[in-house]
Amino acid sequence: MKKLILVAAISAAFISSFAHAEDAKPEEAKPDNEVSFNIGIASEYRYRGITQSRFDPAVQGGADYTHNPTGFYAGTWLSSIKWTKDAGGSGDVEWDLYAGKRGELAKDLGYDVGVLSYVYPSNGLGKVPGFANADTTEVYAQLSYGIAYIKYSYSLTNLFGFVDSKNSSYLDIGANFDMGNGYTVGTHIGNQVIKNNPIASYWDYKIGVSKEFFGVGFNLSAIGTNAERSAYVSPQGKFTGKSSIVLTAVKTF
Repeated sequence: MKKLILVAAISAAFISSFAHAEDAKPEEAKPDNEVSFNIGIASEYRYRGITQSRFDPAVQGGADYTHNPTGFYAGTWLSSIKWTKDAGGSGDVEWDLYAGKRGELAKDLGYDVGVLSYVYPSNGLGKVPGFANADTTEVYAQLSYGIAYIKYSYSLTNLFGFVDSKNSSYLDIGANFDMGNGYTVGTHIGNQVIKNNPIASYWDYKIGVSKEFFGVGFNLSAIGTNAERSAYVSPQGKFTGKSSIVLTAVKTF
């Protein structure tokens, strides 16, 4: 389960390099096709406020393609995880595949629509009593205006191993504030509604600061939820939605 995308989405970062001539000619136009790669490490992998790595560090990375004239994009992202094993299944990788289109509806009013599949190879949760297969597919739509955005995700399948949870939804509202000197403060609040599983539905929040050092993007965030402890507990008896401070470092090239 992933970032912003998603984070942004859910999602991976898109960073491009622009060439400038020595005589300060205008910035060159973006190429029609752009490909970027990212690799990173997190002190803990949290998704929608819930730990995916049992509070342990996670290694992550991905690749993205963008067709600039149309705004179409596609990408993939992977992270180490532990939650599928903790639920009684197997596997230690989350593999995300996504595609969509972004652009502007009007000045400063942006949109992003797409589909995202979370794949957990050999997770085996469908054979564990009380669980469905962990693989999940969602469609999403986002509107952004200035520093703020609102995003809605809707599951076309069971959601992350919950039985009879097709048509679940997630509402993500946030804003990113440029503080100057390369610092950005990001805020987010989200509402996860799990169909036919009201005890497992919850709100989550995040506030963090980001800055690039030596070509690496760092983010330090405070994350928490109001999830029901009985619905999110590790085999060791720890509440997987408890408040936490998470540090991530990502290199994009």
